[in-house]
Amino acid sequence: MDVPKDQFSTLLDHGLYSSAQILGCFAVSSSSINPETSLHLKAESLVSTPPTIRSSLSAANRLSSPNSSNTPAINENEVKFKLATCHNSLGENRAALSEMEGIPSKSRNLEMNLMMAKLYRNSRHTRAAIGCFKECLRNCPYIMEAIIALAELGVAAKDIIALFPQVPNRSGRPPFDHFDSSRWLQVIMSFVEMQRYVEAQCCVASNDYKGGLELFSELLQRFPNNTHILLEMAKVKAVIGKNDEAILDFEKVRAIDPYLVTYMDEYAMLLKLKSDYSKLNKLVHDLLNIDPTKPEIFVALSVLWEKKDERGALSYAEKSIRIDERHVAGYIMKGNLFLSMNRPESAVIAYKGAQELRPDFRSYQGLVRSYLALSKIKDALYAAREAMKALPQSAKPLKLVGDVHASSTSGREKAKKFYESALRLEPGFLGAALALAELHLMEGRNGDAVSLLERYLKDWADDSLHVKLAQVFAATNMLQDSLSHYQAALRINPQSEAAKKGLERLEKQMKGIDPDAPEEDEDNEVDDADGDDQEEAEIL
Repeated sequence: MDVPKDQFSTLLDHGLYSSAQILGCFAVSSSSINPETSLHLKAESLVSTPPTIRSSLSAANRLSSPNSSNTPAINENEVKFKLATCHNSLGENRAALSEMEGIPSKSRNLEMNLMMAKLYRNSRHTRAAIGCFKECLRNCPYIMEAIIALAELGVAAKDIIALFPQVPNRSGRPPFDHFDSSRWLQVIMSFVEMQRYVEAQCCVASNDYKGGLELFSELLQRFPNNTHILLEMAKVKAVIGKNDEAILDFEKVRAIDPYLVTYMDEYAMLLKLKSDYSKLNKLVHDLLNIDPTKPEIFVALSVLWEKKDERGALSYAEKSIRIDERHVAGYIMKGNLFLSMNRPESAVIAYKGAQELRPDFRSYQGLVRSYLALSKIKDALYAAREAMKALPQSAKPLKLVGDVHASSTSGREKAKKFYESALRLEPGFLGAALALAELHLMEGRNGDAVSLLERYLKDWADDSLHVKLAQVFAATNMLQDSLSHYQAALRINPQSEAAKKGLERLEKQMKGIDPDAPEEDEDNEVDDADGDDQEEAEIL
């Protein structure tokens, strides 16, 4: 079956590059389409050459000037649209919206409605944005970015699906210029498959990650090696903590198409968590050679520079937000950096920025950690409980509530109950097991901690598990067992800072030296500092 190539050209001609690219992913991965046609469509969907923004703005202003002479008849609405497009590209949202609102609603075409929807959304005019996105889908059911946006804005899947034309247009006039919607439904995706896609996006947007993954997996069977679906699944797995599975999905995507930039900053964060700096270096190098203007590149740069220069990393994260103020990963990274720089007040602002755009577990977790650093226990508990409401089927918010209670000695019993509840809900949740083991260790129940952690050794090759066991054995004075687990942690992850520091402490213990006692060099440094203070006082 051949796909109508002219329909992709129509999407591109109308500037609908994101939708064309996503549809291209479905077309090339469909088993019912000729492989040669698939390659042609992929090339078509990836080609776009936007004009230089400021030169376009200047030209549009000249056209709209009443003093212009020797010019043919001009469509004023098209000029306003071009001006709005240029203002939007320059980040001038208010000016863009002003131009677009000057176009009568009856005169707006599909491209104009999509622009209006995005501008209203950026201005937080949610109801108006939803109305414009719906109008786009009434005209063309394959504006994929409108489907995703409506899902993120909280529109129910059934309401989005109701916008699709299920029968041919009886008026005889195609809804979108030369665009025959019913033909597309038969060629690329069936109506049921389109319905599944909408439901998957709505599940993810409402934090039903399990349901979203199941629906995306179902679609992946029909469209194997679909990079768009694989990326959506990888992003969800990264959010819910299935890091190894997410990394595999990202690697598969890069093997299929090494030039994709979408969500590659999420991949960079995962590589940082795994301390895989060789892959992280290569990823950032590749991304810089693909397109150094995308926000994902600057988040990836921020991840790479975090260990070397936190201030430099912060500047990269901020630049990603300047490029795209709706880029959630930029806010998450910014919050993480502020926390590591001991600036929890600024971290709270960054994580709240992420939540306003698209709340997920990472922003809730960041808020809880920030509030705990500020000793704002009530705020931390409120954020953790909000996470429970948003993710009722996940054990991770239960652990967050436990973390808040564990921050005070009076709340440890409550913390224990929440950690145990998390493990009952997800028995394989290593984070809850480590937190519960730490609680056992703090209260002197070292045997309980060891028996709990050893149950996970069969299924988890994780350095943090071995580090925690090493800490428990060291506290029990079983130094040789502690040594073997620190060594196991370093075999799994040679870059593990926790294992390196723990091993240094253990070596002092084995030599009979108190690991918490200040070293002579440190004493000398303190004396020198006191001397400097005296000198400064004398100068003053």
